[in-house]
Amino acid sequence: MLAYTLLILLAGGLQALAAHVKITWDIGYLNISRDGLSTWQAIGANGQLPIPPIYVTQGDILELTAINHLDKPVTLHTHGLFQRNSSYYDGAGMVTECGIPPGSQFTYIIETRNQSGTHWVHSHYGPEAIDGLRAALVIRDLDPKLLDEYDEDVLLTLEDWGQEPSNAMLERMKTTSLGRHPNYPTVLINGINANLSQPIRFLPGRRYRLRVVSMSFTYWFKVRLPGHAMQVIEADGIYSQTSAVDGLDMCPGQRYSVIITARESLEFNYALNVTFHSNFLARKPGLNPRYHHVPIMYNDDAPIKTYPMIEDHEVKWADEYAMEPQDKQMLLEP
Repeated sequence: MLAYTLLILLAGGLQALAAHVKITWDIGYLNISRDGLSTWQAIGANGQLPIPPIYVTQGDILELTAINHLDKPVTLHTHGLFQRNSSYYDGAGMVTECGIPPGSQFTYIIETRNQSGTHWVHSHYGPEAIDGLRAALVIRDLDPKLLDEYDEDVLLTLEDWGQEPSNAMLERMKTTSLGRHPNYPTVLINGINANLSQPIRFLPGRRYRLRVVSMSFTYWFKVRLPGHAMQVIEADGIYSQTSAVDGLDMCPGQRYSVIITARESLEFNYALNVTFHSNFLARKPGLNPRYHHVPIMYNDDAPIKTYPMIEDHEVKWADEYAMEPQDKQMLLEP
């Protein structure tokens, strides 16, 4: 009886702590060069690209208002959220809603009581997300046991960014083979050209939760940090039993969280390797695959330690099909 009473009090306390997080996206066109190579009419929010990540805490109610200044309808889809009993907020254009007409606005009410983890928000009307209407969504956890597994939270977003607007790309695809004559996109890491990736600071011995979000639409990403062990704890917003891996092989829309324990020594810095690749586009040296790295900095005066390249078959990649959910919920029978 006492335990039941404590659970009721805890539930009531969490409900009292829940907040209404109100965010407005004033959606419009921007002439911008995100990669420093080409300038074209993209789609942003509040005059910004990249659109800043959204952070809420489990139990919060996210009120996301979209004001449409485009010349076509728009929707917003919270990718990864189940939307139980709220499919009208799912943002699937012409499926669960007609879309927000030009000059109109709509507020999405997103409950987070039953979910946490790493997600993202993007347009689900035509190819608007390809043109920039996308951002990471992090629902922070309340479980103290989980929070005790790491000391710091680090977000890493991965995007492909074309050399032209999506409508021009789609028109070109009608008249030529994209596989034979592709217009290879640029890689963006945390919103900027991957060649200009900003360093991530590590302190010796600290445990980092690296949240990796693939906001790509045509390319896959492979992520590795040689010299460090990765422990997967989350795949696509679902917590798993901890599993040790060497790297992440991520398709468009996929998300992982891994725990990385920093090394004790300040002798070297390291490189987080990000490989950008596509099997359905023609392979071309320097373009597909393409190799980038994010500096992992321990010491500004230390060199980056190099490791020999290894073949993919030698890498233990995360495999969410083989992962066991933390809640051990049984699979549904067919």
